[in-house]
Amino acid sequence: MRTDLAASYGEERLPRYTSYPTAPHFSPAIGADTYARWLSELPAGTSASLYLHVPFCREMCWYCGCHTQIVRRDELIAAYQRTLRSEIAQVAETIGRRIKVEHIHFGGGTPTIMAPEAFAELMAAMRHSFFVLPSAEIAVEIDPRTLTADMVEAMRLSGVNRASLGVQSFDPVVQRAINRVQSYEQTASVVDMLRRAGIAGLNFDLIYGLPHQTVASCLDTVQRALELGPDRFSVFGYAHVPAFKKHQRMINEAVLPDGLARHDQACAIANALKEAGYVQIGLDHFARPDDAMAVAFEERTLRRNFQGYTTDRGEVLLGFGASAIGHLPQGYVQNEVQIGAYAQSITSGRLATAKGYGLTDDDRLRADIIERIMCEFSADLGDICARHGAEPKAMLKSASRLKPLISDGVVRLDGDRIAVANDSRFLVRSVAAAFDAHLDPGKQLHSRAV
Repeated sequence: MRTDLAASYGEERLPRYTSYPTAPHFSPAIGADTYARWLSELPAGTSASLYLHVPFCREMCWYCGCHTQIVRRDELIAAYQRTLRSEIAQVAETIGRRIKVEHIHFGGGTPTIMAPEAFAELMAAMRHSFFVLPSAEIAVEIDPRTLTADMVEAMRLSGVNRASLGVQSFDPVVQRAINRVQSYEQTASVVDMLRRAGIAGLNFDLIYGLPHQTVASCLDTVQRALELGPDRFSVFGYAHVPAFKKHQRMINEAVLPDGLARHDQACAIANALKEAGYVQIGLDHFARPDDAMAVAFEERTLRRNFQGYTTDRGEVLLGFGASAIGHLPQGYVQNEVQIGAYAQSITSGRLATAKGYGLTDDDRLRADIIERIMCEFSADLGDICARHGAEPKAMLKSASRLKPLISDGVVRLDGDRIAVANDSRFLVRSVAAAFDAHLDPGKQLHSRAV
């Protein structure tokens, strides 16, 4: 990987492209009535994925970029769970039939902050309102510091078959600097509990670019994580946006790695995981060769959604909970971010949609191009444009940001096919951004490109 390119492009702030257009372009013009109409228009035979957002934690990790809040009273969590159940029933009633569900993902916050019986009730509510397929993937994000044996049993009985564990770093210096002290022993104990319960699909989240982090500390974390043998790794660069996430002001910017240091850390982690036999999936995921995600990458069926890379091929994602985002063929919708406003809408019998975006034909075309670039590091513009009734030459002409990338050797252009050079794949977001008609480089809304 070329350090000269990391220096040239690494400081630019770009979307992660888990959607296109990205969330900053959502508008209040898309509200509850629009979402209700879109739901009612879903064609027969539609299958869906469900995302449930649980915006609570016991303490704040200072690096966090999620919509979450600290809560001590379990009554607030129980009330929120009841609101989620009401929203699930409302959405199902609006659709008007019991549609198939192939994926369920609990995100947060800390989804396992719920009482075990409350989690079981929520799963039962989903199975009542939707036809959850026996083969469905049911995944839960976990904070290993707070998971209990009772919750693991509730997950097992509810059919959970995949868990994502937040690790970030095992370096105690880094952990103290981000207010997340989590020992290797705690993590290993949770891994053992999950596997004993038959929840065998495990993902570890790692982060580079944290305060005091070095290549050596990143590699030490990777080696210790490998001892626990997860199926997948997600490796993210820390996004320092204290203007939007005020708790990030607790992090001393003077000890944050610069762009080149972040680049070196990302490369070191990627090389260590590949040497251990994991396949690199797109920008920031790694999986064992026999894992479903690695197979999807090899077969070119990998997709990208708000959880990152996914094997989910569905066109409908229903989001539940405060701030949750959904994706339908017609566009995107996002719920009220504030928990009180979200609960008030649902309690009043109204969908909690606060904003969204209605897709145009041009959006759908560009979304397909960007998704293939993000998933495969290449895109056949001739094939994609043909499916959308567009001309590849016109698309290339509109992508003015592509020219310097081609000149610098980041991108190869062969007829109508573009490909990211192997030594430049860490700049895949920069290549995707060339096709983003909504990008405003002047707004500091996103994380750095490296």
